[in-house]
Amino acid sequence: MAAPSYPAGTVLALLETASVTPPTRRALQARLAQPVTVAPRFFDRSSFAMLSAICARLTPPIEGVQWLDIAGTIDRTLADGIGDGWRYDAMPPDALAYPQGLQGMDQSACALFGAPFCQLEAGQQDSVLRAVQAGNAPGSVWQTLPAARFFEDLLAAAVQACYAHPLAQESIGYAGMADAPGWQAIGLDELEAREPRPVSSNKSRIA
Repeated sequence: MAAPSYPAGTVLALLETASVTPPTRRALQARLAQPVTVAPRFFDRSSFAMLSAICARLTPPIEGVQWLDIAGTIDRTLADGIGDGWRYDAMPPDALAYPQGLQGMDQSACALFGAPFCQLEAGQQDSVLRAVQAGNAPGSVWQTLPAARFFEDLLAAAVQACYAHPLAQESIGYAGMADAPGWQAIGLDELEAREPRPVSSNKSRIA
């Protein structure tokens, strides 16, 4: 028996209702319309390819979604100088941390497996990422840039870029953007009428 899933279109349909405020609707529709990044503005093409490979390992594939421009979202954020307003005192600004961190990833990949990160098999890439996450990855970059902190920041940015997209939100049945009427069903496992219900078949329906 297949695991329950959310019917395609259930969350996207909410964007057209009065349950979503106009500013939220505009923001989410802009994310839907954003084209896939072909020419990065912050990273060079080699670094961008590496960032894309890393993001593919850090975020899960989403059934029915051909692409989520996670690396492109990070590139745009850095190019536009958009930050979250804070950073660890041991970390440099993001505009410095990301190029250094990607260089460190490649150093670790070469030290551990004898090839740059993008040339490694998926399992080898995961091993490099786990070493960086644990803070014990080889490479001179990690002598000055805290590996575990960089991994934490990169993972947070990738997951945020992923699940800020309406198609990713739809894959998990997230309807938090439809908050204009407020929330009354707040008990355990309670759902508002407008929230999508998971189904066990391939039949689609809108709650």
